[in-house]
Amino acid sequence: MRLLANENFPLDAVTALRTAGHDVVWIREDSRGVIDEEILRRAQEENRIVVTFDKDFGELAFRSKLPAQSGVILFRITATSSQYIADVAVQALASRENWAEHFSVVEDNRIRMTPLVQE
Repeated sequence: MRLLANENFPLDAVTALRTAGHDVVWIREDSRGVIDEEILRRAQEENRIVVTFDKDFGELAFRSKLPAQSGVILFRITATSSQYIADVAVQALASRENWAEHFSVVEDNRIRMTPLVQE
């Protein structure tokens, strides 16, 4: 899966996702400090799904009408350690394939998915 990890996503999780075979671009490595709208624009251009801890991406995703190949996965978990986040991220992404076209929220005990309306 092609992912765009927001700056707030920990290195352990980025590394674990890459090890699991995902193509992950990490904002902290090449675009530190870029605004959220630019992250969504880049996700659209590169056909990537944003992974983040930033709740603002929900409103932005719906307002910007992300194209079908894009989506946002918001992690709202009890982050006991960066390794725990890495484990949850790998397990969550392995649990399904239909992340595109959705704003998804990964919580400790469930995953909620809302389709992004396409016009």
